[in-house]
Amino acid sequence: MTDPAELSERERRAWHGFLTMQEDLRRHLNRQLLQDSGLSLPDYAVLSTLAMQPDESLRVFELRERLRWEKSRLTHQISRMISRGLLERRTCAEDTRGSHVALTPQGRESISKATPLYLGDVRRTFLDAVSPRQLDALAALSEAVLENIRERESAGD
Repeated sequence: MTDPAELSERERRAWHGFLTMQEDLRRHLNRQLLQDSGLSLPDYAVLSTLAMQPDESLRVFELRERLRWEKSRLTHQISRMISRGLLERRTCAEDTRGSHVALTPQGRESISKATPLYLGDVRRTFLDAVSPRQLDALAALSEAVLENIRERESAGD
């Protein structure tokens, strides 16, 4: 039996392969997106999340929850994007202590131009490299791990 503090060769190969693929894929997509559109992956994540909203805005805490980011990371990202004219802050009518973050016309134009370029690169780099069976397995794997995390967190682990 394998020591729980050690990984078998199979487990090590899968785990390290997953981590390496994730980092290399993120780095490649970020580099290509910057080259194609001038947006970073974090820029794209914020802009695309806001663009999917009916009024192209969210309260900061809602955006943080959707992106699954730490508060300080999102705060810094929003500040950088505001200074570049991609986002604006709006006061929150429901809660004067809170604020909304919204796309500016420049932010809307940037995400509109970047999306087909980004999705094309995702297709060429990731989706075209795997079979439909592998894609289904990845979806099932992701869902199983996310469910395990939710269960562990709700149990207080």
